[in-house]
Amino acid sequence: MVAALAYGLSDFAGGASSRRASALGVIAITYPVSLVVSLLVAPFVGGGPTAASLGWGAVSGIAGGIAIWWFYLALASGPMSVVSPLTAILVAGIPVLVGISLGERPGLLSYVGIVVAVVAVALVSRESDETVVGSEHPRFTVKVAWLTVGSGIAFALSFITLGQIDEGTGLWGLVASRLTATLVVWSVIAVVWRKVVWPTRDMVPILLGIGTLDVLANGALIFAYQQGMLSLVSVVAALYPAATVLLAMIVLGERVGRLRLVGMIAAGVAVALISVAA
Repeated sequence: MVAALAYGLSDFAGGASSRRASALGVIAITYPVSLVVSLLVAPFVGGGPTAASLGWGAVSGIAGGIAIWWFYLALASGPMSVVSPLTAILVAGIPVLVGISLGERPGLLSYVGIVVAVVAVALVSRESDETVVGSEHPRFTVKVAWLTVGSGIAFALSFITLGQIDEGTGLWGLVASRLTATLVVWSVIAVVWRKVVWPTRDMVPILLGIGTLDVLANGALIFAYQQGMLSLVSVVAALYPAATVLLAMIVLGERVGRLRLVGMIAAGVAVALISVAA
């Protein structure tokens, strides 16, 4: 739950920042910040790096960097009302299938919680087409479909590989993850440099906060994976959009549609079911 809340808060702050700068411009700063923060914190958390932990972390970072790139491309050219929930379902569902295929056997209540959580993620992540400017709505083309599915799979792979980091290695796997993610994002930026809208100096404090929250979220996720099942931890972490929506309601006074409200209630029910079963 700590990971989900931190992800949600980070996503909320990142979304607010993206109203004044492009998404790539924001993560171009926050990813290096999270790298520096993880490097500073890792020696105090304990544990030592191993080849396996660094390898899994590096793969997670590459997958995460590619995922965020493809996701933003899909959002830019396709309907948000389709792209967002479909991506969310893949992010929540794929680690569950992988966990079960690896031999995990959650109890009956946990299975019910997983199903409710996947539905909740889809509903909470749903965007309204009313946000689209102009009379023509973007179409869900074959290209957009591939980008959407690809980003969902890549996000899920990022979760799954974080779950393979061995206990006792501290945050060193996260350091490797943030390093490779930063390299991927900056490689993309090098190609589309002129299209990037960079954050202004007054946004520095919030960008530092986002980078720090990223370390908290991913660090908590790593430790949760080491103590729990991949299938259960992943699906609870994937509920972070509910925290983002709740913050938007409280801080920004945004109105929430019925479907999102149902999704938020379902998220609470899912967490309760999985917690009781655990």
